Amino acid sequence: MATQLLASKGTRLFMVLGGFFIANALLAEFIGIKIFSLEKLFGYSPLGMTLFGVEGLGFDLTAGVLIWPVVFVMTDIINEYFGKKGVRFLSWLAVILISYAFLIAFLAILTPPNDWWQFVSGIRDDPGESLTDMDLAYARVFGQGMWIIAGSVIAFLGGQLLDVIIFHKIRRATGGKKIWLRATASTLVSQLIDSFVVLIIAFYIGSDWDLIRVLAIGVVNYSYKFAMAILLIPAIYGIHYMIEGYLGHDLAGKMKADAASH
Repeated sequence: MATQLLASKGTRLFMVLGGFFIANALLAEFIGIKIFSLEKLFGYSPLGMTLFGVEGLGFDLTAGVLIWPVVFVMTDIINEYFGKKGVRFLSWLAVILISYAFLIAFLAILTPPNDWWQFVSGIRDDPGESLTDMDLAYARVFGQGMWIIAGSVIAFLGGQLLDVIIFHKIRRATGGKKIWLRATASTLVSQLIDSFVVLIIAFYIGSDWDLIRVLAIGVVNYSYKFAMAILLIPAIYGIHYMIEGYLGHDLAGKMKADAASH
């Protein structure tokens, strides 16, 4: 039975796309605790913009945005070949696995550390590179606040489900043509919601940030996602081309027709 299941090209494709989708969603949650400067990444000084009266804004982004574009692309590809049910199944599965991963990380933080590992293993000859408390560093990296976790999970799930709806509305309106339009438009709208929901829940409701600051940072984050959605259009067509070659014209056409009808 398992051999027959894996013999199906459609099943193998779903497993590969779903694996990349969930792995990147999970990784984005854990690496997202780091904030980096996009300007410095390319060798420029921070912009220091002023927006809504909030000064000193630049493209300071969570490290999670480095791989979120992969999630965008996977969502649209899965939508194209497996429809709403496929994306919804993987979105809920991703949320369950993300929640499970955070629970395990929380339990790992609660375990008592070994003295040598906690106070000796992080010390180096160069004081500037030493960690005096490895257990504290471990807790800070893996122990994101509950509001941040709740905000990111709700924003992710809401954005994905909205993406599905918009994608298929545009698909029906265009008769299956204009892949770039349905893929990009669905991403832009869903990520508009995602960008602000996570900040409002995590930092306005769950912390003491002013709403104006939250909105200003949300605009900066969304502008990055907007640019990435446009830049990823060639990648979407490239992946479509590879999948069509793998499935064959007839099977690919049948799968897309089935995805559009459900």
